[in-house]
Amino acid sequence: MRKHDHRPPARSQAGNYAIEFAIVFVILFTMLYAIVCYAIFFTVRFSLQNAAEDGARAALAYQTTWPNRKSAAETLTRARVPSWLTIATDGVVAKRCQVQASGQSNCDTPTCGTAWEARCQVVVTITATQLRSLLPPLPPFAVPDAIVGQASMLLDGRTP
Repeated sequence: MRKHDHRPPARSQAGNYAIEFAIVFVILFTMLYAIVCYAIFFTVRFSLQNAAEDGARAALAYQTTWPNRKSAAETLTRARVPSWLTIATDGVVAKRCQVQASGQSNCDTPTCGTAWEARCQVVVTITATQLRSLLPPLPPFAVPDAIVGQASMLLDGRTP
């Protein structure tokens, strides 16, 4: 005598593939969206950092006064922001700061000179806001309010 298999009919399994696909799709889409968001913010941060570094280097090139150095740094920093970056990047600031022995910086009242104790640096900072406009119109994914690129360069001491 043959034993009968008590397997459920094939019709009861018909919707399982659709449910499994829906679960796996949501997980994979979320991971892909997170990767794209991270890549976009990494690219923006890298672009801002490069612009700030170029601006800091521009402050050293053939300038005789601090206002000229500051203007050159801020102008070149704004010019180096890529044209595809459509977010607000008006927050470009170039400051002259005196480096203290403790490693701190005095940016309020620097007294720069040629001596090592009176050394100063230029600090260029660029801030980008409105970062949500870079992402597709989906629910926001851990989007920061602003991204900052900052660079500093030691001044030569010849500029008052």
